[in-house]
Amino acid sequence: MMDIYEYKSLEGKNFLKELKERGKAVQGDVTVVVEAILKDISLRGNDAVLEYTRKFDYKGITLDNLRVSEEEIEEALTNSDPDFIKALEKAKNNILMFHEKQKNNSWMDTQDRGIVLGQLIRPLEKVGIYVPGGTATYPSTVLMNAVPAKAAGVNRIVMVTPPGKDGKVNAGILAAASLAGITEIYKVGGAQAIGALAYGTETIPKVDKIVGPGNLYVALAKKAVYGLVDIDMIAGPSEILIVAEEDMDPSYIAADLMSQAEHDVLASSILITTSISLAAKVNIEIERQIKSLSRENIIRESLKNYGGIIISRDIMEAIDISNHLAPEHLELMVKEAFAYLSYVKNAGSIFLGGNSPEPLGDYMAGPNHVLPTSGTARFFSPLSLDDFVKKSGFVHYTKDALFQVKDDIIKLAETEGLTAHANSIKVRF
Repeated sequence: MMDIYEYKSLEGKNFLKELKERGKAVQGDVTVVVEAILKDISLRGNDAVLEYTRKFDYKGITLDNLRVSEEEIEEALTNSDPDFIKALEKAKNNILMFHEKQKNNSWMDTQDRGIVLGQLIRPLEKVGIYVPGGTATYPSTVLMNAVPAKAAGVNRIVMVTPPGKDGKVNAGILAAASLAGITEIYKVGGAQAIGALAYGTETIPKVDKIVGPGNLYVALAKKAVYGLVDIDMIAGPSEILIVAEEDMDPSYIAADLMSQAEHDVLASSILITTSISLAAKVNIEIERQIKSLSRENIIRESLKNYGGIIISRDIMEAIDISNHLAPEHLELMVKEAFAYLSYVKNAGSIFLGGNSPEPLGDYMAGPNHVLPTSGTARFFSPLSLDDFVKKSGFVHYTKDALFQVKDDIIKLAETEGLTAHANSIKVRF
């Protein structure tokens, strides 16, 4: 059961405040551990990678089996359910179609007096993708990270993922990697994997950018190496916010709220509605459906900690609340969803209408499911093709064109006290 709050009540305001602050987990002790691991990887390379992998994941790791072999990838494909492979293929094609539409071209503009201005767009050369292991595995995340990189033209994609206690990588992850065209995969996880990608070892190459989700150790490691390499974002716990009208189906709403709650006890699932009656029906539906779900205990704790129903005056007020929270996933469960779309200012991904549930975006529709969390949708965007390219401007002036602006440049440079800049112009005339 989720608590129900009137939006402007003291309880409602306190609940919203707790939601805004939930991402501020205590990180001090973890940061110390992560920094020590990263320093060790930078100094000892392969030896440190093997040592940490033996300690945390697989005792039998060696340089000979650190990289996933072609045979292991082929075995994963052969042994996978054919229907699972077909679903992955369909998802890959949808993701590729969506991200290819994001492509921008280099451009050049010719102006008077022989001035030429332009921009070059080039793919990154090497990208590292982190894929979590453990109890939950995410082949869909492999596709969401790798397909845009491939579409951008990235030349080399290096994937890291922790092995199981048997030394194997999850077959679903390997199948997804194969379909995405990734063949360079290393059996290493945690902060040590991020360090290997950031610094490079004798075996694992240093990359230009690291993308992909992970636990707190992975997130803090990515934060620590940012600047040495680029990263996608610092992802926090998952979240969903549903804005619903009174006559929406409560069973749909309950199911969608729990679809995010099952990720993590820190996940946030929020319903904002104008109807107290609908709120009560959703709680009844949660109790009815939850008993058949495999992660019932996680869902219950998540909904207890960071789940709630807020009663708003009208749909516009509900959207205002949503814009304030800037959720990772926003579902507009209203009849005229497109009429309200233009009022949404802050959201990672938006799902319109009762038949566009959030898992559609997680797996199949095409838009990326690597999304800003913890209110960062106010200024961050979902992972996209743009994350895998870099841009350079270029300029060409003739002598005559430079003559027309030389005095202005000299004035600006001397005003800033940069006489060598001014001199660079003066010597040409």
